[in-house]
Amino acid sequence: MNKAKPDPERKVQAGEAQPDAEQAEIARLKAENAQLKDENAQHKEGLRREHELYLRSLADFENYRKRIERERAKAANEGKREMVLSLLNFLDDFERALKHIDESPASVSEGLRAIHRRLAGLLEAQNVTPYESVGQPFDPMLHDAVGSVESDEREPGTVFDELSRGYYWGDELLRPARVRVAR
Repeated sequence: MNKAKPDPERKVQAGEAQPDAEQAEIARLKAENAQLKDENAQHKEGLRREHELYLRSLADFENYRKRIERERAKAANEGKREMVLSLLNFLDDFERALKHIDESPASVSEGLRAIHRRLAGLLEAQNVTPYESVGQPFDPMLHDAVGSVESDEREPGTVFDELSRGYYWGDELLRPARVRVAR
C-alpha cells in the first residue's frame, strides 16, 4: 500500500485558496454594503424631498385657505356695507320727515318716531354710530363740503350745519357728513 505523503506545497496552495475565498467574500460583502448604503442614502434623499414637497404643499394650501377666508370676509363686509349705506339714506329720509311731524296726528307721529328708534337701534347694534359735526372745525377726512355760508355765529372754517350726518362703522369712517362751512 502506497501511502501518499502529504505534499507540503499542496497544503500551502489549499491554505492559500481558503484565504482568497474569504477575501473575495469580504470584498463582495463590502461592495454589497456600500451599494446598500448608497441605496439607503438615495432613499433618504427621496423621502426628504417628498417631505419638503409635502410641507410646501401644506403651506400653500394653508395660504390658499387663509386668502379665500379673507376674500370671503371682505366680500361679505362689502355687501353689508352697501346695505348699511342704503339704510342710512332711509334714516336720513326719516329724520327729514320727523322735522315736519308736528303737522301729523299724534298716532302717526308716534308711529314714525317708533320706527325711527328701531332703525337707529338696528344700526347701532351693527356698530354704526353717528358723529357730531356742527361747530367742529372742517376736516376733509370727515366732512364733505357742499357749500359755504356767511356767518357771524360760527368761526370761519367750522361746520355751520349738516345736510346729512356722518357715520362710523366701528373705527372706520362709513360715510362722511355732508356739511356747509362757515366763512
